[in-house]
Amino acid sequence: MSSDAALLETARAWLAQDPDAETRAELQQLIDAAAAGNADASSELHDRFDERLAFGTAGLRGEIAAGSNRMNRVLVSQAAAGLARYLVEAAGQSQTSGAAPSVVIGYDGRKNSDIFARDTAELMAGAGVRAILLPRLLPTPVLAFAVRHLDVSAGVMVTASHNPPNDNGYKVYLGDGNEGSQIVAPVDGAIANHILRVAAEENVLELPRGSFETAEEGVIDAYIAATAAVASEAPAGGRAELSVVYTAMHGVGWETARSVLAAAGFSAPHVVAAQIDPDPAFPTVAFPNPEEPGAMDLAIELARELGAELIIANDPDADRLAIAIPSATDATGYRRLSGNELGALLGWRAAERAVAAASGDNGPAGTLACSIVSSPALKAVAAHYGLEFANTLTGFKWVSRAPGLIFGFEEALGYLVNPETVRDKDGISAAVALLDLTTSLKASGRTIADHLEEFTATFGAYASSQVSVRVTDLSRIAEVMSALRADPPVEIGGIRVEQIDDLGAGFGALPPSDVLRIWLTGGARVMVRPSGTEPKLKVYIDASSTDGSVVEREAAAAATVAALDIGMRALIGA
Repeated sequence: MSSDAALLETARAWLAQDPDAETRAELQQLIDAAAAGNADASSELHDRFDERLAFGTAGLRGEIAAGSNRMNRVLVSQAAAGLARYLVEAAGQSQTSGAAPSVVIGYDGRKNSDIFARDTAELMAGAGVRAILLPRLLPTPVLAFAVRHLDVSAGVMVTASHNPPNDNGYKVYLGDGNEGSQIVAPVDGAIANHILRVAAEENVLELPRGSFETAEEGVIDAYIAATAAVASEAPAGGRAELSVVYTAMHGVGWETARSVLAAAGFSAPHVVAAQIDPDPAFPTVAFPNPEEPGAMDLAIELARELGAELIIANDPDADRLAIAIPSATDATGYRRLSGNELGALLGWRAAERAVAAASGDNGPAGTLACSIVSSPALKAVAAHYGLEFANTLTGFKWVSRAPGLIFGFEEALGYLVNPETVRDKDGISAAVALLDLTTSLKASGRTIADHLEEFTATFGAYASSQVSVRVTDLSRIAEVMSALRADPPVEIGGIRVEQIDDLGAGFGALPPSDVLRIWLTGGARVMVRPSGTEPKLKVYIDASSTDGSVVEREAAAAATVAALDIGMRALIGA
């Protein structure tokens, strides 16, 4: 059988078990065109079926369309059935519980999220897993909270977070000893093996389905109460009034965030009306990620009209937080803080709260954690207060597992301020912590900008930048990583390379990861890695200075970062 004939047979077999009229129709068109000799259609089928969307520690994420290399009801059904078999197998091997495995399932406002969630619930129930579906579309942090609150074996969140509009995804959390964190190796591999067996041996239309439960509103109420408690107790005269603009970026954050902020005693923010309701088309943004240029333009426009003191943005599933503050030097009138800047400030807040909570002769206890590509600023905070510090691999599945964690963050706008409640990044609880800090500062006549200067005076200046190279051919990323390993640089941007750590085989306590860490004279650092969720090569640049005044420290760190940024772009052809 020729490769094209085999391809058509594979595509027709997929078509025969696809329950979705839309993807079935577009796949039939491709099959007919390829069978008639259309080269473009044949190439498209190869792209969809020569590979399979891999299930890993990030779960699944990809474009919605027919085929094994896309997100669709067949792929999701295979994933649900495979995960169910893993949970049943794990329950059978457990010596501590005779109860049937259980799962809670959440979904956001993206295309097909509700359908994928319902398929998952029915297939889980049919496989003997107690399945609980959240009552409506909700933020990812609510699902992460529900895993622990309901004491279930696992959680599934159907979301593609801040990916392009036609993407969707499938994130898996584990309960019990994992405390609601996302899956890590080797569990991801074990689940993937079950999924592959389902794909090879089963027709998803013939998989048994069962009845699932719908979670009570009490789960959401409990999340709201626990998240509101992140804020300090309101002063007797109430919190300082703050003019805030909020955008949900066409996602699902607002309904829950509004309730949390009210419960915490904060005044209601002004909302960006065009972006406040869930809309899977994301019509006002080219890319629904608050990190991307232009994504916060409407929020900044409203803030200028109102003279707002703060802008808050959640990404579409509300697990990330971006903020902007007034700035006389920015052409827009507002400056968006980087994830590293906000992470440092929230980490400082967590450290001071740990000091306040310490009793007697005992010093503050707990761990501040961030990923290896995030700013070293948090390590300086931990050292200053005598706290533990943990550097983890990229991803909150690692950050959330740091022993004794009291705060964790990633530079990609992810913050974990209440690990006793949620073991994942949470853009709503982070917003509460940020508002708590901002209103406290205002009550004493200070601003976030003032606090950033105080941070530099106390801990030093920490500057960072990022170079992202988006590719259409993933082999390009492997080529760049191989070239850097085969011919490592001796200098970057005129600054001498002192040491290169290749984390490919693991490094110290870190598991293996495709990351290069480059140390330079003066303590600056460059990290190079493939993105785990997008077709990008990412470069992270960090430098610091503790010499001179605040202005001198900031200038020195910024100059080093600028030189390294230019050097790395030249080195990788960005």
